[in-house]
Amino acid sequence: MTELLNINALSVELQGKLILTDVSLSLLAGEILGLVGPSGCGKTTLLNTIAGFIHQTKGELIVRGMRPITSKHRIAPEHRNIGMIFQDYALFPHLTVEKNILFGIGDLKNIEQKERLTRLIQLLKLSDYELRYPHELSGGQQQRVAIARALAPQPKLLLLDEPFSNIDARLRQELMLEMRQLLKELNMTAIFVTHNKDEVFTFADQIAVMHQGRILQTGKPASVCHQPNSWQVADFLQLGSWIPVKRNAGNEYESALGIVRLCNDELSKVELSNVQRCNQKIATAFSYQLLLKPRFIEINDSQNYNVVVEHISITEQGYHYFFKSLSSSSDLAFEHLSYYSHDLFELGQSLAVNIKTHDFLFFDK
Repeated sequence: MTELLNINALSVELQGKLILTDVSLSLLAGEILGLVGPSGCGKTTLLNTIAGFIHQTKGELIVRGMRPITSKHRIAPEHRNIGMIFQDYALFPHLTVEKNILFGIGDLKNIEQKERLTRLIQLLKLSDYELRYPHELSGGQQQRVAIARALAPQPKLLLLDEPFSNIDARLRQELMLEMRQLLKELNMTAIFVTHNKDEVFTFADQIAVMHQGRILQTGKPASVCHQPNSWQVADFLQLGSWIPVKRNAGNEYESALGIVRLCNDELSKVELSNVQRCNQKIATAFSYQLLLKPRFIEINDSQNYNVVVEHISITEQGYHYFFKSLSSSSDLAFEHLSYYSHDLFELGQSLAVNIKTHDFLFFDK
């Protein structure tokens, strides 16, 4: 597959403040990328820079078929052949569905306009809605009109800013699956912004996690979740609970839940993975955070109590608990340890838990 988008060392400064720093990203033709990160990390700014609404300060942006875009060599948004769907859809309220879709292709011959309109109406299941106005449509129907309008000019790249945030939860999954199938049918390359990691797993081929104007990690969603490369990535994706651990002699780590022992290979992986992009000298650090997923925790009635039940809720996976370490005075104490079980415990009940042996992930928080 050929590369459609390549971003090299892109930086954006607005009103004297650096919003994006050294952003590099590539995307193959036909791929869908989910761009995630906390509010204010620069996701929408990156979309607007790719679209041309914001000018980059440094770096290079290359869309296949166009000359490289830099701070000195710019291309206006209307000449980039990039479509964008805004969070509120930005439909023209005084135009019908048909005229909204045709808005960006008025320079084409009438027969070609009609062909594209007919195909998009069929693909997006908007038949019988052509003469309605946006206020006469449901949220899902408005979204489909916005998608059709963005696709009508047949852009090389489609940008979507939180496209599912205004959709009822019951319809969201269905719409994501339908839209993904549509983009794949059209071999359309797309980048969408979201705060919801579950949307990425449903909709995207790749994920990019942003933090404070930088991209920390990219890759297939399952790979990034299995092997996050930094504390920020793991924490934003809510991959598990954090408990403090202290390194003792050799390969031994101490926690409020007992001793964790690693083999030499595991230890070297831990130390290597923690020389992170935050540029901290992990070799001299003695305190770490262990990422602990619920499936790696087990109840052990044969040992002394070490946690107390702090919170109980009911989920599809059974009861969801938050445990708190029994001792709160230690440097190794923790507040929230997530655990799922079909067994019912009582609020305030003391329990004994073990950490199962697995591929441990440590980070210097």
